[in-house]
Amino acid sequence: MSTHSMTEILRKDADSKVMDSSDIRAEYREIKAKEMEEMQAMMDAIKESTDPAIRHIWRRPVTDIKNILETSAELYGDKPLFLQKFDKNEPFQEISYSKVLADVNALGTALIELGLKDKHIGVIGKNCYEWAESYLAVVGGTGVVVPLDKELNEDELSQLTASGELSAVITMDKHYDIFKRIKDRDDNILEFVINAGMHSHEKENKGLLSWHKLRERGYELVEAGDRRFIDAEIINTDMAIILFTSGTTGTSKGVMLNNKNICSNVMVAQTFLDIKVGDVFFSVLPIHHTYECTCTFIESMYCGATMAFCQGLKYIVKDLQEVKPHLMLAVPLIYENFYSKITRQIKKSGKEKQLKTLMKLSKVTKRVGIDVSKPATKKITELFGGRIKTLIVGGAAIDGDIMGFFRDLGITAIQGYGLTETSPMVSLNPEDPKLIDDASAGHLLPFVECMIADKGDDGIGEICFRGPNIMMGYYKNQESTDEVIKDGWFHTGDLGYLSDKDYIYITGRKKSVIIAANGKNVFPEELEFYIMKNECIEECMVWGDEDNDDPLKRGIYATIRPNKEIIAEELGEDATDEQIREYIERIVDKQNETMPLFKKINHVIIRDREFDKTTGLKIRRFVEDNKWS
Repeated sequence: MSTHSMTEILRKDADSKVMDSSDIRAEYREIKAKEMEEMQAMMDAIKESTDPAIRHIWRRPVTDIKNILETSAELYGDKPLFLQKFDKNEPFQEISYSKVLADVNALGTALIELGLKDKHIGVIGKNCYEWAESYLAVVGGTGVVVPLDKELNEDELSQLTASGELSAVITMDKHYDIFKRIKDRDDNILEFVINAGMHSHEKENKGLLSWHKLRERGYELVEAGDRRFIDAEIINTDMAIILFTSGTTGTSKGVMLNNKNICSNVMVAQTFLDIKVGDVFFSVLPIHHTYECTCTFIESMYCGATMAFCQGLKYIVKDLQEVKPHLMLAVPLIYENFYSKITRQIKKSGKEKQLKTLMKLSKVTKRVGIDVSKPATKKITELFGGRIKTLIVGGAAIDGDIMGFFRDLGITAIQGYGLTETSPMVSLNPEDPKLIDDASAGHLLPFVECMIADKGDDGIGEICFRGPNIMMGYYKNQESTDEVIKDGWFHTGDLGYLSDKDYIYITGRKKSVIIAANGKNVFPEELEFYIMKNECIEECMVWGDEDNDDPLKRGIYATIRPNKEIIAEELGEDATDEQIREYIERIVDKQNETMPLFKKINHVIIRDREFDKTTGLKIRRFVEDNKWS
């Protein structure tokens, strides 16, 4: 064959590939157009809804997380997406939407050059810009992002590295050495450990890379015309995220989420919330949790808001006063601590009755647009920076009195509910005070359906959900997937009921229910809720032992950690352990008086140390050590 003929064949082959590529891009554009039509239909339905809980309908449809970033960068450009302290002695620094997009495109391009296209990449570390940028660079066109819990030990991280099939991990200095060791093991496919630590000077080695140098390389590639990441094809129903659960029971399972799960959740959640362009979210919960990741990080980015990274729990008050946020998401424990400190200070000042009277009067004057309590409550609201307008609580139930207290201060305080498997939100109490029900876990969000399975005579059964936010399943664990997803319904393991106004009420966890001697169900969460209303109780876990061989040891137990500081105010600084025990037992006895016989607490265990908790600050119920003193 002549050289001419061979050249002709190669040219035709190349032309065919170009055509094929063009056809593929046309097909992809068609897919994205259909995705956008579907999301637009959701927004149109919301605009036409007569549901009184839906108050905010002005947001745009989005198809995937990268689409959120790109469109927000176009809309909000130089406005800050993040606020971060890079040095404790320096003020918070702004990072704009445009800067984030450019950084993400650079890092994503460099990751693809490493050969990580379509691979699983872990991200681990504190709440910070480096974490957020890494997450976006992976999920935005590189591969599947696997956020990891920074509080896990080496063996646990090694197990997740193997089961999550991680090809690379982006880490901070604290975990860099751990993953270097994990990389050397034979039970995983980990190829790259990428250190995003600000102060790392270690020389790069085979498979050990600098995050900062990698991003610099990405900028060079983009400037040279490399568009592999920028033009990456993202199908919003493909797996994009694996989130390992860190619940109070059992071992971790890898929850598979796609872009549609996240975007649908972000779009509908804001219909209940007044989030304005320029509002500041305060980020305090671990960002690897879907609650913080979706509801603070992705929601902020979607709405044109700013996310401020707290430096840690010990800096929370200092950072609040410097950042002056408008919105904050947290678990009950954080708000309970604020409430406890505030009310104790009020009592010490001797102005408790005066403030209560003023707040009652204010409820009347607010109807005509006058807040007479504002001058008196200003010092309290300044604890949150002085601009706070919304506090959102999730993760567990919170005392309605605490929420009411914050609302009396002029702050919208609402409770929501969700799970990792639901991306996470399924319900939220509306902002309208007339529609808030503190006894509930909130009103169903748009496009989320609820069913109560296996109802008892009292109407209580297992809470199940269906909707675009429900996970794809558990990664390589079909058995566990089939246990919880049945006929399209996700079975939560939570027990409760749904009102005729679409409010969800949770009574307890299926796995933690105590079967009393008479066969009736006792929900430990209910008993804990009432016990925790006493400020002398710091923490409490209720559990049952009806099968003990010793009949004297059967019954319902309450393991309690007293608040010794408050008890000292009641009993004196020299109170003995026995006096403290007697004091706590009197509190429990008083609670028992309000309960039927089968719900009475039979045994009290006093505990001096904190309970073992998840990083979401939930007590691990089935850790044996949590039961004892």
